[in-house]
Amino acid sequence: MNAGEDQGSVSASAVEDVVAPLPRVTLQAFCETPGVAATMQAAIADRRMDKAHARIHMGGPAAAVEAFRAAPTPNIIVLETVADAGSLIGHLDTLSESCDAGTKVIVIGHVNDVQLYRDLIRRGVSEYLIAPLGTLDVLKTLSELYVAPGARNLGRMIAVMGAKGGVGSSTVSHNVAWAIARNLDASTVIVDLDIAYGTAGLDFNQDPPQGIAEAVFAPERLDANMLDRLLSRCSDNLALLAAPAMLDRTLDLPEDAFEQLFDLLRATVPCVVLDVPHVWSGWTRRALISADEIVVVAGPELASLRNAKNLIDLARANRPNDAGPKLVLNQVGMPKRPEIDAAEFSKALGIDVLTSIPFDAQLFGTAANNGQMIAEVQAGGKIAEAFVQIASSLTGRGEAKRSKRSLFEPLVAKLRRKA
Repeated sequence: MNAGEDQGSVSASAVEDVVAPLPRVTLQAFCETPGVAATMQAAIADRRMDKAHARIHMGGPAAAVEAFRAAPTPNIIVLETVADAGSLIGHLDTLSESCDAGTKVIVIGHVNDVQLYRDLIRRGVSEYLIAPLGTLDVLKTLSELYVAPGARNLGRMIAVMGAKGGVGSSTVSHNVAWAIARNLDASTVIVDLDIAYGTAGLDFNQDPPQGIAEAVFAPERLDANMLDRLLSRCSDNLALLAAPAMLDRTLDLPEDAFEQLFDLLRATVPCVVLDVPHVWSGWTRRALISADEIVVVAGPELASLRNAKNLIDLARANRPNDAGPKLVLNQVGMPKRPEIDAAEFSKALGIDVLTSIPFDAQLFGTAANNGQMIAEVQAGGKIAEAFVQIASSLTGRGEAKRSKRSLFEPLVAKLRRKA
C-alpha cells in the first residue's frame, strides 16, 4: 500500500456514521400501526430532533390528505401505509395537489416491492422505508434529507467532563485530542469551554490573542472565516480554540450559547473534542447531551463515584439511541490515599472502565509546566498508550500508519499557510 492509499483508507474510517442533527424544520407523521407510531415518537424525542417541531397523527395517507386540504404542508411528511399500492398512489396524487413547494415526503410501508419503490420515487417521494424499522433508521433518513449530495461526513463531537473538580479531565481531554490528531491522523479541534479558567492554552504552550470568547460573545459575526481566524495551530492536524482565562466578565450564558459554534465545527473538521468544565448549567448540560460521545473522568473515590453515576444516568436517560458514556479512572494509585477498586467502581455504575490512568506526579507535572503532552515527555510509555487507547475507542479506529504526506482538512490547512 502506498502513502496515498493509506491516507485514503484511514480517512474513510476516521469517523463512524454520524447522524446529523436536523435543522429547524416542521414534520408531521401520519401512522397506521402502533409500532411505527412508537418508533416515530422515539425519533422525535431524540437529541438530534431538538430543533425540529414535530407531531404524530394516526390515520395514514387518508388522514394526511384531509389534514392538508386547506392547510399548509410542513417541511416533511411521513406516511405509513398498510393499504395496497394502488390506494397509496391515489392518496399521494391527491396529496400532491395541496403540497407546498419544497415539502419532502417519506413513505413507510410493510411490503418489499421494487416496483412500488420506483413508482414512489417517480412521484417525488424522498424515501421508501420498510417496517419494522429502528429509531436510528428513521433519524438517519430524516437527516439525509438535508445533507447535500457528495457532502463529506459530519464531524464527530466528543465531550470530556470530570465527575468532580481536580480529577484531571482537562489533561485527559487534551492528551486524547492530541492522540487522535497525531496517532490516528485525523484533523482535530479541541475547544476549551472553561472561558474563565481554561488551561488548554497553557497545556499546548499557546497564548493566542483571540479564542472562544470572541465566538461566544459576538455570535452575529461568527462564520467559517471568523472561526478560521480564532483557531490557533498546535500541530499539523490539531488546532485549538482557547479560552481567555480572564475574569473581566461573568459567564451567565444562555443554553444555546455554543450552538452556532458547534454547528460550524461539525461541518469543518472530522473530530471536535470539548473540554467541558466542572460546572452545571443549561449550556454544559446541552453540550454533553448533544455530543456524539461522552467521556466521564473520575478519581477512584466516593465523591467521584456518586457524581459519575449522576452524569451517566443523565446521559442514559437523555440519549437512548446513542452509545453509552465512557468512563476513565484517573490518578489511580496516589500514595497513602484509600481508593475504590476499578472493578467495584465499574459494578456500581453498571459500565466498564475504559482505562485506568496511574498517578504520576513527576510525569504530569513536567508535561504541564513545559506545555507538552504526555507522549512528548515520555513517548511509548503506558500512560501515553492509555490515551491512544481512549482515542481509538472514541473514534472506532486503530492507530494510523504515519506517512510522509500529512492529511489536512481545509480549516487546519489555512492555519498552516498562515503560520
